[in-house]
Amino acid sequence: MTLLCEGKVAIVTGAARGIGREHALLFAKHGAKVVVNDLGGAVDGSGGDTTPAQEVAHEIEAMGGEAIVNGDDVGNFDGAKNMVDQAINHFGQLDILVNNAGILRDRMLVNMTEEEWDAVIHVHLKGTFAPTRHAAAYWRAMSKQNDAPVFGRVINTSSTSGIYGNVGQTNYGAAKAGIASFTIIAARELGRLGVTVNAISPSAYTRMTDYLREYTEDEIEERAPAWVSPTVVWLASEEAGDITGRVIQAGAGMVAVCEGWRRGDEVEAMADPVALGPKIREMCGKVRKNSGMDGFELD
Repeated sequence: MTLLCEGKVAIVTGAARGIGREHALLFAKHGAKVVVNDLGGAVDGSGGDTTPAQEVAHEIEAMGGEAIVNGDDVGNFDGAKNMVDQAINHFGQLDILVNNAGILRDRMLVNMTEEEWDAVIHVHLKGTFAPTRHAAAYWRAMSKQNDAPVFGRVINTSSTSGIYGNVGQTNYGAAKAGIASFTIIAARELGRLGVTVNAISPSAYTRMTDYLREYTEDEIEERAPAWVSPTVVWLASEEAGDITGRVIQAGAGMVAVCEGWRRGDEVEAMADPVALGPKIREMCGKVRKNSGMDGFELD
């Protein structure tokens, strides 16, 4: 088997369960040394227990790989730096960062509390920024030291809720939409260093989606988290060096490259809002409608 990440060091956040666990295991199978980060909290982020992360590390070691556990809060700026430093100090380098950690605090907007908003933004959006910022600083320093581009890979985790929109998830969707934009901008900023930045929008059956509806056995198999990880591991490889700033849907029987916002129909600017209004209405009728959660135009 071709090892796509042999000799690389990867951090996977939220790696104790679900999608993150599958990422960590597949990275190890492809030759990477893995930092298994996870607080071990509940779906809503409460509590903490590093035992599940230790179990993933033991699985990796049992297959002949190398792994260490990190229990830092990814949304804590200093904690994220400690996680990056731990990878470098223990393994001697950092090559890959997968920002996967997440929680849910779903609520309709009119009932959402400030704490529910802040908690989700903290883990998802700041929890993507903070580790990436510290990893990027490391790669920039290495690039200056070597006077050459480095090998660096960042794979973030967006969501269909963020790129298409889902009722009851203004906090989660806003964070995930922010991650998609963060990915595009970070890719432009870090490209000169040799670092690619991409995002996935996973479709998988996990404890975070279990409550949404009843799933058949076939659907559970089709949405197994393991179907998401091959895309992540490939994006982290040497082979994907020319792919950056992309959001890729993976899971539920498919892999698809998502298309971002595009400017549609336009008219000349008008000073009179009364005259402008009908023109805007006409343009709205000409352009494509927003997508539903399946990624296709709403009827």
